[in-house]
Amino acid sequence: MNNLEIFNSFCGLSSKMVTEKYSTSFYKASSLFHAEIRQHIYNIYGFVRLADEIVDTFHDYDKIALMADFENSYHSAKANGISLNPILHSFCRTQREKNIPQHLVEAFLHSMKMDLGEIKDLNDEKYKEYIYGSAEVVGLMCLKVFVNGNDEEYERLKPYAQSLGAAFQKINFLRDINADFIDLNRTYFPNVDFTNFSKQDKITIENDIAKDFEHAKIGIKMLPISSKLAVFMAYKYYFNLLKKIKNTKPELLLTKRISVSNARKMYLFGEMIVNKNLNLL
Repeated sequence: MNNLEIFNSFCGLSSKMVTEKYSTSFYKASSLFHAEIRQHIYNIYGFVRLADEIVDTFHDYDKIALMADFENSYHSAKANGISLNPILHSFCRTQREKNIPQHLVEAFLHSMKMDLGEIKDLNDEKYKEYIYGSAEVVGLMCLKVFVNGNDEEYERLKPYAQSLGAAFQKINFLRDINADFIDLNRTYFPNVDFTNFSKQDKITIENDIAKDFEHAKIGIKMLPISSKLAVFMAYKYYFNLLKKIKNTKPELLLTKRISVSNARKMYLFGEMIVNKNLNLL
């Protein structure tokens, strides 16, 4: 292994570590990806995670300056083919090797910058714009990895990947109402007043998510086996999270963050292992 290979390996390990430290559930599910896919998914996760942390966590710092620096460093890494930021270096390698379109990355960065402004009273158009850039395009980046250069398969599976990304994001919005609305003064859902969050408001959102899930599941069944199990694991986790949210009163969502228990996560993971061994998916 020469020194450049060592550097590339170090950068990949950094992205893997970000995945493991920030999301144990996603990291566990990622073990179900085939080895040739796994590192690329870590690389994508690391990139979107750091951008997300800038807008959601670094409250004591100049977020606008941090995001501008992150974006400029990304463009420099892409143009030069190398970066001393290991997360950006790894992501740009994946973008280059898997031909991830630039417009997907730009849409993601646009949504992250939307979070730096005022997210309140979004209309339907702005809501869809945010969902597309913050979640759907991440699913499409991963899909580029899954299909490994097969453009026909990418186009066929594209709408299902977008539905799954949208479902995940909308569930995150419901789960994180307390942090988003109370702490960050954000209201993502159009025509919803969280000072008077009703049962009907909640049901309407849940029904919308259920439609996304129903559509996404069709596409999951068509994925290559190298990615199908891991994606289905993520689907099952979020589906269980939605069920818990459905059983939670609207007013409680404003005071607590709903999660799936570790025991339930382990059960779901074991279920996927059995399905894998019995070739049931």
